[in-house]
Amino acid sequence: MVFLCAAERRTPNAYRTSDQFFSSELAEMELCKPYRVGVIGLGNMGARYLEALHANPNYRVIWVCDRNPNRLAWASKFIHDVVAGEDADQLVGEVEVDILGVFTLADVRPHFIRAALRRRQHVIAEKPIAASLPEEEALLREIEASDRMVAVNLFNRNAWYHQEIRTFIQQGEIGELAILDISHQTPGAMPDEEHGPEGPPFHDCGMHYIDLARWYANSEIERWDAMGLRFWNWSEPWWGTAHGHFQNGVVFKVTVGFTYGQLAQTQVTQCALEAIGTLGVVRMQHNFHEVAIKYHGVTRTEEKRGVYTGKNVGKLCQVFAESLAIGRNIGFPTVRDSVIASRVSQEMLDLSCERGSPTVGTLEEMARIRLHKEALRRGQQDLVTNTARRKLDG
Repeated sequence: MVFLCAAERRTPNAYRTSDQFFSSELAEMELCKPYRVGVIGLGNMGARYLEALHANPNYRVIWVCDRNPNRLAWASKFIHDVVAGEDADQLVGEVEVDILGVFTLADVRPHFIRAALRRRQHVIAEKPIAASLPEEEALLREIEASDRMVAVNLFNRNAWYHQEIRTFIQQGEIGELAILDISHQTPGAMPDEEHGPEGPPFHDCGMHYIDLARWYANSEIERWDAMGLRFWNWSEPWWGTAHGHFQNGVVFKVTVGFTYGQLAQTQVTQCALEAIGTLGVVRMQHNFHEVAIKYHGVTRTEEKRGVYTGKNVGKLCQVFAESLAIGRNIGFPTVRDSVIASRVSQEMLDLSCERGSPTVGTLEEMARIRLHKEALRRGQQDLVTNTARRKLDG
């Protein structure tokens, strides 16, 4: 299935993928017709994908599926000619598409990924691809035995700031990469919120940062240790840290927790990366709004600020479309990358649990935080409602 047109539009700029540059002649080749897409799951991430796919002329969303009628109503209003339904198996079996977007919770992703492979459809999926490591490994073997392209959203690989930092390192500005120190600590979801089969933060979110360290180091982890902390007397660690080294000698530390300033008067985060080399260093921080990078290289010393781009699903969708058009992966994160990150982060979490993670805080504190978050959500909803009313009145 080749959708490339003969005509090309030449521009002076190169197009950057998550791993490489490729020429504008390739990047600017037009698709003759859009790829047809079916979307399963319209929650937080599914809605973002729907918006990105609909905005990209390389795609046409044919159908959407969710068990929540309000989400289906929103999707039908957003894309007027879309087919909307609650029975995903029926839609998969009866409405033909080229790509299946699987944005459900992890426990049902394998069923739909396998259904797509049987129907020779390509797949874009959220991570992890399954709720258990054995099923992830089994599904990886099936995917790699097929000729279908399957992308998993390891979003850091598509972030402009990480791509620029890696380029700076590859240019030799910090000498040989020696140490990676990565932190992702936020007042994120509480233990009784939103996680389900994805697990505690060090697996659910931490696999992104294990993958990030592996991507920067361009090597596999050889040795590591880990520990966790059970905040508010919860049964599982809600904060965790791991350190070790890769086969090529690069040392790493990754710290992840949804425990950072939960009741602080003003929201605060500690989201950062420090890459220390034998000759220089790069530092990056973001607050979910702005990214700040400080380059301290052998020939360049500068500071750069830019917009934080979130989960980068638009970039992933664009690179995936271009990869399909030319028949090979030109830079999207693979299932193998996802499974390795999931396995390693889960093993680190498991070790911290086996060792008996210490406990701090109380369930009463957790209840206070929950009430605070509910009040914040109500305030945000009231703000949205009042803004909409003012627009109608105006």
